[in-house]
Amino acid sequence: MDEMFDRLQALVDRYDELNELISDPEIIADTQRFMKLSKEEGELRDTVEAYRKYQKVTGQIDEDNEMLHEKLDDDMSSMVKDELKELEDKKAKLEEQIRILLLPKDPNDDKNIVMEIHGAAGGDEASLFAADLFDMYSRYAEKQGWKVEVVDKNATEVGGFKEIVLLISGDKVYSKLKYESGAHRVQRVPVTESAGRLHTSTATVGVMPEAEDVDIDIDPKDIRTDVYRSSGAGGQHINKTSSAVRMTHLPTGIVVAMQDERSQQQNRAKAMKILRARVYNYYHEQEENAYDEKRKSAVGTGDRSERIRTYNYPQNRVTDHRIGLTLNKLDKIMNGDLDDIIAALIMYDQTQKMEQLNHG
Repeated sequence: MDEMFDRLQALVDRYDELNELISDPEIIADTQRFMKLSKEEGELRDTVEAYRKYQKVTGQIDEDNEMLHEKLDDDMSSMVKDELKELEDKKAKLEEQIRILLLPKDPNDDKNIVMEIHGAAGGDEASLFAADLFDMYSRYAEKQGWKVEVVDKNATEVGGFKEIVLLISGDKVYSKLKYESGAHRVQRVPVTESAGRLHTSTATVGVMPEAEDVDIDIDPKDIRTDVYRSSGAGGQHINKTSSAVRMTHLPTGIVVAMQDERSQQQNRAKAMKILRARVYNYYHEQEENAYDEKRKSAVGTGDRSERIRTYNYPQNRVTDHRIGLTLNKLDKIMNGDLDDIIAALIMYDQTQKMEQLNHG
C-alpha cells in the first residue's frame, strides 16, 4: 500500500510540474512540445483528482475519529458515526478507482483503428450480417463522435459485404473497440429463406490499431508495388488508367489491394495505411503469443477465429461468450447501443489485470 502512495505522490508532483510548464509562454510557443506535455497532463488528471479526493476523505475520517474521543452527547456521537460509515465507504470506492487508474495502460488505447469485417460461414446471409455489423459499428461511432471512413469494400449482389475495411478515428477508439475482434455468430431466419427455418451464420471482425511511422519501421525495399487497371463501376476514367494498387510486404507475405480512389496516389496512400496496420498487428500478435498463456487476458486476445458473441434475432438476445453476459435488447445493440457490452468487457479485463498484479 505504501508503495502505491509513493507512486501517487510522484504522479501528483509530475502533474503540478506539467501544469507549470504548459503555462510557460516559451513552451506555448513550441506547439509540438506543448501538445506532448498537454497530452501527458491529460493522462494524469483523473488519477491525481481521485487521489486528492482520497486525501480529503482520509483527512475527514481522522477528524471524525478524534471527535469520537471527545465527550459528545448521544445525538452528536450518532451523527459522527453515521458520517464515518459514509466516509469509509467513499474511501474504499476511491481506493478501488485509484488501483484501476494505476493499472498498466495499453499503449495503443489512444489510437485510431483499422477494422475489417468479413462475411464468413453462411454465404449470402453471412455477407448480409457483415453489412449489419458495419451499420452497428458506424452508429456506435457516430454516438461517440468518431469519424468512419470506408477504405475498401467487396459488395455482394444481395446487398451485403464479403469484406469491408474501415478506418475509425476519434478519441480513444482502440480502447473501446479492441475487444470486438473475433467471430460474431448470428441466428435468424434469412430474408432469402422461404420455409422460415432458422439459420446460423458467422462474420469475423478484426480490429487493429492504426500504426504510425514511429510504431513500425517498414523498409521500402520490403514492399513490392504492382499497379493495374481498376475493375468495376466508375465510368470511363476508372478503366483507362492504371490507378489500382497492390502492395505486398515480402517478409510477411501480407497483401493489400486498393482500387477505391480515382488516382493511383490516393490508392497508394490508403493501401500503405492498411498495410502498416496489418504488419504492425502481425508482429504484435507474434509477441503476444510468445507470452506465458496464463498471463494473457481472456478478452481482447484478438483471435478472429474465436467465437466471441451470438446475436439471436427471434429472442432479441445478444450473448458475449467470453464473460457470460446476456442482454435482451438485440434491436438496440444493432442500432449502435454498445455501451453496456463494452463497459462490461473493460471491467472484466481490468479485474483480470488486477488479479494478475495481486498474484504476480
